[in-house]
Amino acid sequence: MKNKKSSLLAYPYFIWSTIFIVIPLLLILFFSFTTKENGTFVFTIENYKELMDPLYLKVFARSLYLAILSTLLCLIIGYPISYIISKMNIKKRNLLILLFILPMWMNFLLRTYAWMAILSKNGIVNKILTTLGIGPFNLLYNDVAVLFAMVYNFLPFMVIPIYTVLIKIDKNLINAAYDLGATKFEAFKKVILPLSVPGIMTGITMVFMPAVSTFVISRLLGGGQYMLVGNLIEQQFTTMGDWNMGSAISMLMMLIILISMALMSKYDTNSKANKKGGGQLW
Repeated sequence: MKNKKSSLLAYPYFIWSTIFIVIPLLLILFFSFTTKENGTFVFTIENYKELMDPLYLKVFARSLYLAILSTLLCLIIGYPISYIISKMNIKKRNLLILLFILPMWMNFLLRTYAWMAILSKNGIVNKILTTLGIGPFNLLYNDVAVLFAMVYNFLPFMVIPIYTVLIKIDKNLINAAYDLGATKFEAFKKVILPLSVPGIMTGITMVFMPAVSTFVISRLLGGGQYMLVGNLIEQQFTTMGDWNMGSAISMLMMLIILISMALMSKYDTNSKANKKGGGQLW
């Protein structure tokens, strides 16, 4: 009886997933392998062949470069922040995590527009630099501005998963390492860091996916001069009206993301298997 009720409760989710996930994906797949000739759809792989054009490859390369760099920066900045917060008492760490989540309640577009005002020639940063006699600088419409906004917007996606894993680590394992003569650095290297790998993998995935497909940040802070994959897809659907080419680019982008997720998942699985295998700490 319980199984029957559970299956009935799953139907709304199944219908929702079919309408808003499965059918749109099938439509994108269909458009990517077709072209319209005399009002009819004709099967073709020309859309994918066209993606081998150096112009498109350059856009993909730039997108991957900025996504990987922003993910690495988020990890370098986010891990120490997560670690420091996890060591605080529960009231302080809850407050700090709330401060990290708070900007996410604001619209993504508004947050990006705010950085346009901050980094502009008459913005706060340039005013401070001018006061110090070392400015103003052109801080907008370049890779640095795009990268800076990516790190700002996606940093919470790195901090929160790592923090969640760190606070769940059994303190007895760390104390056991100290009892065996480990220094703080050795305990971190041999116990804390390996146990926090699942959080790191989740954080990398959660940052890389939106970073590689973003288009708002590059359009606003890049001034339209820096075309990324997200901008290219948007342009094909809205400006060019070429849904077939836009779908082909979208499918390739999804493939890249799925491969990245599979690699992260495999690495995470291997690290868990190594932990279960046991072994000496030193």
